[in-house]
Amino acid sequence: MRRLITAAGAAAAVAGCVAGLLHLGPETSRPPSTAAPAGAFSEGVGSADTARRRTETYPDDPAAWADLAHAEIERARTAFDAGPLDTADQALRRSLALDGTDNYRAVTGRGLLANARHDFAEGRVHGLSATRMAPDRPDGYAVLADAEIQLGNYPQARHAVQRMLDIAPAAAAYSRAAYDLETRGRPEDAAIALQRAVDSAVTQDERAFAEARLGDLAWSQGEADRAEGHYRRALSAVPDHPYGQAGIARVAAARGHRGRALELYTRLVERVPLPQFLLESLDLRRASGDSHRGSERAVLSAQVRLARADGGPVDPHLILYAADHGDPKVAVELARREWQHARSVIVADALAWALHRAGRDTEALVHARRAAATDWKNALFRYHRGVIEQSLALPEGSRHLSEAHALNPHLSLYRPDADG
Repeated sequence: MRRLITAAGAAAAVAGCVAGLLHLGPETSRPPSTAAPAGAFSEGVGSADTARRRTETYPDDPAAWADLAHAEIERARTAFDAGPLDTADQALRRSLALDGTDNYRAVTGRGLLANARHDFAEGRVHGLSATRMAPDRPDGYAVLADAEIQLGNYPQARHAVQRMLDIAPAAAAYSRAAYDLETRGRPEDAAIALQRAVDSAVTQDERAFAEARLGDLAWSQGEADRAEGHYRRALSAVPDHPYGQAGIARVAAARGHRGRALELYTRLVERVPLPQFLLESLDLRRASGDSHRGSERAVLSAQVRLARADGGPVDPHLILYAADHGDPKVAVELARREWQHARSVIVADALAWALHRAGRDTEALVHARRAAATDWKNALFRYHRGVIEQSLALPEGSRHLSEAHALNPHLSLYRPDADG
């Protein structure tokens, strides 16, 4: 089975983190004409084939090899396939061998690669190196922000994003700013930042990404109609955009069309078998009373075995699957391993739930509270915390369960025991 790049790795390769004192800049529909083009990174990423031909024509050009690495990392992100990362690694080694002293593009490439592989501590090192090398260029701050987010260093991530916004107020910066706003409990401001990401998008992929994120934001607030509009705009930009397709499946389920939703999920996971989509489909089947149909369980179980065997990154959704549908002890094992590399609130929540399912509620509560530290209005986080607190006979458990249902009434579609 070929290793898929995890959702966190894909996000760390392109977008991730306006909260506190972040300043979004002037309210213009597009970035100033002097700003670098919007994109995953401001210098742009060409196709891998074009970059490869350039290395064949100019084999001693370090920039050509660095560009190939960036293109391969972008290919890994969009295809959710970790295979191109090895090619990127080789290209970066070649680039640095040709120029190891003043090679900004290769340094940012090393940071991108490290983040995509969940080595966020190394990604942070390269991000800091790049920002010292060129403090007036945004790419290094993007690498740094993504690493700091995954390490749980949210104030440092916010500072890096602010520098991006100051230097190049474009889609890459606005998408990261939106994530930080959402995690800090400011969904309305996050939506403003994401709309600016849409308005400043240069490529259709950028536009689809931001629209799908707007859809997820609306969905997280229980607004299925508004979410659908954003998901459909994402699919108009990129017809097979996986997050847009998953969103449409969620909306169909919310409207009572569970059979249609499962059909959509089935087609999606055949093409993009990410743990998130597989788990959503499996949980919807369970809530509909047909959890023994479909192949989601077999695929997820195989992914758990692969994760245990290769020691690589662990998608938090895979941890939740193991906790709810497999062996909770395995879920704890995987969650602890991921916690060594990534200390985001998402990983904290997954570890908390795994510990709860393994019967270790006192320790679980520590991590559930860590997951709540940024005040993210996340219904699933509140649900997990409430269940853990009730297991410990704590009075606040009922309040957090009620808050989870109020935040997103559609949570019960995937968690039939969460219907307030």
